[in-house]
Amino acid sequence: MSDSPVPARVVFVGGLGRSGTTLLERLLGEVPGVAPLGEVVHLWARGVLADEACGCREPFGSCPFWRKVGERAFGGWSEGLAHRVLALRHRVDRTRRIPVLAQLLTEERPDDGGWPSSGLAELSEYAAAHRRLYDAAGEVADCPVVIDSSKHASLAFCLAAAGVDVHVVHVVRDPRAVAHSWHRRVARPEDGRPMTRWSPARTSLHWLTQNLSLELLARRGVSVTRIRYEDLLGAPAETLRRLVARIGLRPRLDFLADGGAELSMAHTASGNPMRFTVGRIGLTPDEGWRTAASGRHQRLVAALTWPLMHKYGYRGRLA
Repeated sequence: MSDSPVPARVVFVGGLGRSGTTLLERLLGEVPGVAPLGEVVHLWARGVLADEACGCREPFGSCPFWRKVGERAFGGWSEGLAHRVLALRHRVDRTRRIPVLAQLLTEERPDDGGWPSSGLAELSEYAAAHRRLYDAAGEVADCPVVIDSSKHASLAFCLAAAGVDVHVVHVVRDPRAVAHSWHRRVARPEDGRPMTRWSPARTSLHWLTQNLSLELLARRGVSVTRIRYEDLLGAPAETLRRLVARIGLRPRLDFLADGGAELSMAHTASGNPMRFTVGRIGLTPDEGWRTAASGRHQRLVAALTWPLMHKYGYRGRLA
């Protein structure tokens, strides 16, 4: 492996999928000095091993950006490296590990948080692989800030517990809208296969788990900024200006105009199909779920996610 590049500042976009995380990453990626990387958690399997398309539409292995990142971070991508990181992920980057990872973030900083020394070594190795990737990507892109939109709270905990200085952006959306999105049939643009579908009850459980986990991360002293999807779409300039200021960048938002945004090509390794979008997009809240989702499903989701949905300000009418 090569010497470590200049450290990049890491912004981690967390929250349950279908909450607007990819949209937020694409918008932040238009701010000067920011390099969006996509869902790095899936880079190893979908990029290195499966050679799926980068956001530039080139296969991962043929993308000049990612080829340079791999060379600077690891001396080149390899199946062995990918399999090793995936094995580490299976052992340390799990939702059920969050309570132990949270212990490592307490003020007392116990020596092991309940983990054997081998577990701590694996956590350190796993986070170090991501740290090397972030730093190399920042150097190749010539940007001081990189965005990882992996979403999973467990990865954010792994990074923070291993000492990575990460700013987490916690994205929330009305759970009824999220449940409707997960219940729809959507094809993956990479291969046409259907994306995973969840029942409203299962989505509610995941919505609670991810959001409560990110709330816990904030209580453990990690820098977390929460934004709502509805605010991002309702007042994009104001919401982004506040967020960019929190990250510590100049809020140059000239890509926003007339209720929309102009998106350039981005080298995102994995994520929502929107990562391939280039050109002008409209920025209007998607409220179609209010009539498309059945009243029974909406009431079920509201019952299962209350009172957290009320804490986040979701008290709108039911169908």
